[in-house]
Amino acid sequence: MYKYPQSILNLINSFASLPGVGNKTAERYAFYVLNNLNIEDIDEFVTNLKNVKENIKHCKICGNLSEDDICDICKDSKRDHSIVMVVENERDVLSLEKLDEYKGVYHILGGAITFSKGISAADLNIDSLINRVKEGQIKEIILATNATLEGETTARYLKELLNDYEIKISRIAYGLPVGQDLVYADQMTLLKALEGRREYK
Repeated sequence: MYKYPQSILNLINSFASLPGVGNKTAERYAFYVLNNLNIEDIDEFVTNLKNVKENIKHCKICGNLSEDDICDICKDSKRDHSIVMVVENERDVLSLEKLDEYKGVYHILGGAITFSKGISAADLNIDSLINRVKEGQIKEIILATNATLEGETTARYLKELLNDYEIKISRIAYGLPVGQDLVYADQMTLLKALEGRREYK
């Protein structure tokens, strides 16, 4: 039985290992590379992959992506560092920043408590959040985890942890459908959710 040459099979397998990429899509990607990209294009692609792995790190303060030890948002003296919005991942930061309305800073958890996948609070970037609160500069924590069971579980857990500190704890208001991630929300929905945040009890 005929099979593709091994080099093509290897490339298909590499693409298929990416999340959300099935065998048919992986095959299409492999043949696009073979038929449409020249060596310079491929070299540039490979260089970009290497650069991401070698140059991108997590901000020592908030956990956001950065090429420096401290991200641009945490470096920005014009932002209100007394207000910290807690989100699940870096893409949520980008979604909220597109609004150009929020002037505080962020804290990225790196996920949400998901017992079905074995992800507990210990696996998230929570200790550094508590350390930031202990420093005494933070006046408000906005819990902006997603409107999912996992997001709500994480928000509840954080609320219990933060109750011992004299800070305002608010929860982003959701004009979002329950179960939808922030990254898929339109900007107006996000803006209304931010404006309508409430004290979290």
